[in-house]
Amino acid sequence: MSSRTAPFSAFEWMIAWRYLRARRAEGGVSVMTWISVIGIALAVFALIATMAVRAGFRAEFVSTLLGANAHVTVYSSGQVDESGRMQRGFTDYAEIAGRIADVPGVIRAAPLIRGQVMATANGVNAGVEVHGTSAADLAGLPSVVDGADDIGDLSRFEEGIAIGSGISRDLNLAVGDRIRLISPDGVKTAFGTSPRVNAYEVVYVFTTGSPEIDRTRVYLPFAEAQSFFNREGRADEIEVMVDDPENVERFEMPLLQAGGPTAMIWSWRDGAGSFLRALTVEDNMMFILMSILVLIAAMNIISGLVMLVKNKGRDIGILRTMGLTEGSILRIFFLCGAVTGIIGTLVGIVLGCAFSIWFTPIFDFVNWAAGGGVWDPEVRPIYHLSAVLHWQDVAAAAGLALTLSFIVTIFPARRAARMNPVEALRYE
Repeated sequence: MSSRTAPFSAFEWMIAWRYLRARRAEGGVSVMTWISVIGIALAVFALIATMAVRAGFRAEFVSTLLGANAHVTVYSSGQVDESGRMQRGFTDYAEIAGRIADVPGVIRAAPLIRGQVMATANGVNAGVEVHGTSAADLAGLPSVVDGADDIGDLSRFEEGIAIGSGISRDLNLAVGDRIRLISPDGVKTAFGTSPRVNAYEVVYVFTTGSPEIDRTRVYLPFAEAQSFFNREGRADEIEVMVDDPENVERFEMPLLQAGGPTAMIWSWRDGAGSFLRALTVEDNMMFILMSILVLIAAMNIISGLVMLVKNKGRDIGILRTMGLTEGSILRIFFLCGAVTGIIGTLVGIVLGCAFSIWFTPIFDFVNWAAGGGVWDPEVRPIYHLSAVLHWQDVAAAAGLALTLSFIVTIFPARRAARMNPVEALRYE
């Protein structure tokens, strides 16, 4: 009759559940069960929370990169002019920008002048990177024009200059003040090249979300930048935005064809690829390290089951003499450990998801309790830390916890199944 018993029958579940609800006389077993549940729950919670924070950091970093920087930069390898000098950039930049804008998936193609100069104001100097662009193209940068902390009037951009909030703070500048830009490559005279010094009114102060950009980036009107950097009739490069920057590789060949025979490209992944790869390696290592916590928590299940098997030796002997097979005994104690792992995993998932969803207010409270300064944007490339919950991370954490819980449960369950009923009842 026992041979016809289906695995995990109702009576096996009933016996396992009674063993998990240990009576007061067997309080040690129930305490170990609770310790196992809490250990698994905390380990799964820590794993999900860690992966969510790591994903949030990666998302914030990529968003910062894509917000104010070109997804793809199209530039020229150069060509020799009539005097035999190598000229870089595009003379037909408007035509090339138009062809690039017609490439499917391209949402913005803007000619750009780029140069590094010294900025000075109020007796303070700072090195800055100048981007020369038109007012219409500048308005196409969401992180520059849509910042909550932006001040000034962007409609007056052609009358002055737009600077980052970090430059404004370092040079003690406000909207309406004047800033001087000094370039060593200025006016060419018979005695050599003299530095060029121009003063501009600050008409707009932007905050992109990247401390590095906000402390180094200024925008000049395109025509003024051409004159300042001696680029009359040319553009240094074409700044391109696409609708799918995560898969920017698929735009490379169409952009090269649209850019012409001398065109070359540089994508945001080329600039940040090493950092992104480092983040991926750190994510994998973090998952492995946090998995060790799950393994340690799962080992508590073994302790609880070993105590349970020892305390239930008499019951095992009686059940065996009643006709239960080794398989039934194994499944009963396997269920005891598996249910513990399942409950702990479910509790950990709930805690981890709740922590990730409400991470911002929790982090703000911790920052307030610590007196501020928990996250320093001067050290890291983003202003704010966030958490992004991916179902793949939740599934990986749950799968790992359940797998380890089931595996470690097998060993004490097999010990119980192989217990000799005669030896178990000899001294009863």
